[in-house]
Amino acid sequence: MLLEAVYHRPRLNWSYAYNENTIHLRLRAKKGDLTEVYAWTGDKYAWDTTKELIPMSLFTSDEMFDYWECETVPPHRRLKYGFLLQKGSERIWMTESDFQTKRPENPEKLFEFPYINRSDIFTPPAWVKDAVFYQIFPERFANGDPSLDPENVQPWGGKPERDSFFGGDLQGVIDHLDHLSELGINAIYFTPVFAATTNHKYDTEDYMRIDPQFGDAKTLKKLVDVCHERGIRVLLDAVFNHAGKTFAPFIDVQEKGEASPYKDWFHINQFPLAFDQDIPSYDTFAFEPLMPKLNTENPEVKQYLLEVAEYWIKEVGIDGWRLDVANEVSHEFWREFRKVVKRANPDAYILGEIWHESAPWLEGDKFDAVMNYPFTSAVIDFFVFGNLDAEGFANSIGKQLSRYPLQASEVAFNLLDSHDTPRLLTLAKGDKKKQKLASLFQFTFMGTPCIYYGDEVGMDGGGDPDCRKCMEWDKDKQDLDLFEFYRRLIHIRASHPALRTGTLTFLEASRQGTKLAYERRLGDDILIVLVNTEETAQYFQLAVEERQWENVLTDAPLRAERGILSMKLPAFGYAVLKAVY
Repeated sequence: MLLEAVYHRPRLNWSYAYNENTIHLRLRAKKGDLTEVYAWTGDKYAWDTTKELIPMSLFTSDEMFDYWECETVPPHRRLKYGFLLQKGSERIWMTESDFQTKRPENPEKLFEFPYINRSDIFTPPAWVKDAVFYQIFPERFANGDPSLDPENVQPWGGKPERDSFFGGDLQGVIDHLDHLSELGINAIYFTPVFAATTNHKYDTEDYMRIDPQFGDAKTLKKLVDVCHERGIRVLLDAVFNHAGKTFAPFIDVQEKGEASPYKDWFHINQFPLAFDQDIPSYDTFAFEPLMPKLNTENPEVKQYLLEVAEYWIKEVGIDGWRLDVANEVSHEFWREFRKVVKRANPDAYILGEIWHESAPWLEGDKFDAVMNYPFTSAVIDFFVFGNLDAEGFANSIGKQLSRYPLQASEVAFNLLDSHDTPRLLTLAKGDKKKQKLASLFQFTFMGTPCIYYGDEVGMDGGGDPDCRKCMEWDKDKQDLDLFEFYRRLIHIRASHPALRTGTLTFLEASRQGTKLAYERRLGDDILIVLVNTEETAQYFQLAVEERQWENVLTDAPLRAERGILSMKLPAFGYAVLKAVY
């Protein structure tokens, strides 16, 4: 038993309250090392009458470690606990301070979960588990009101450039909501809609005004109301890390320098404002002079931005915020932001843009979720590029699941492309079979999936600005078969709770393998997903419960004989099987 690999910490993703009554415990060990693990638990004030051994299950693995997990419902919302580790006949007890061969005589040296305080429980909005998001870049989705077009507007469908405008607006979204409803979308994430000089609007000029090229606050209110009537939630983009160069306080600083009352609204390193080898004398997003970084530790800035966050929720009824460049803003600001937003709407979804491991932001006091780019990379590497084998992919997913409490994984924002990346179809070099495999995993994995506008009809595009093409509305140029594939995926996900909140178990994911099989299970709702990423047909033989199965994509029946489920998949083929009772 390699004790050096064993790890537990009484907080974060290792020991946490899942709800008001339930505590989840996790323990890490060397991969394949332990044969059994138990949690040794009880109430610290009634140890002798409440102590018990709770079996832990192997809930996920990565390339180096196994992660064991159990849940317990302590009678008085508090817990003392240790662990019993077994490798064959070898038994070791783990306390908070050491490992020992004998069972601890009393709970004094064990780990402790002092009490489940309701205010400390990380509780993301329940609706997000059932959401399917659709990301819209407003300037490129649809032109519904040509009277709002800027003077230099280009014909719809032209080649996008960094400074080009095509006249997309909020009325255009309203006009095409039937498209989203038919697809099955029930949540929209909009990139910024507030007044700004660029087509992407990440250089905010006025946080309290809708960009006149998109409409006004009445138009946004109409859009939100119509969406809500259709059961569609609306998420807006908050750019609170930085403003735009035409933001009134920054204009004042540019004009008055050190005499400006707004000089402390920003991070000014030197007056007068200048550039040295293209690096501004003030902090910005990256080194972009159009985007001066806001000083969110300044009380006036903080109050202004928090009022903005509250205003659009209360006055227009939006359902949450996506937070741009979220990891460059202080944790303290986001703690206050969460309190303000949740007071305005306890069901609001707070989504941070972070591209890497994000545990410090997912402790229940800041964000509900982050944009899950590590998920994106793993899916693209396996299903599209072939840079990972099946085992490597399963390990990558296992590592991600081990990092966060379950409630965070259940509402993770799982995307495959966005306005910041090349489109999925372009990454797949036009191979829609690969696009389908990647999307199949996205929609049968836990967390909320997001479709980037146009992916569902076969739009392609390289990096920015090519990934920001005008939406294709000509039916003759849309891939309607692909649209039907996405519509079917959304329907299957909505029909099976196991795909949203069930357990995930990899059934086949071998080294150098191109076959992937995994199970999603929630009570009697059991589904098995089979994927062949190889250019040739392959056979699957899986040990499963001996029962009738049905392919939900074709309605074809299939039976496991003697506990073995056999199936042949064509090149880049897939199947979703459900247990039939």
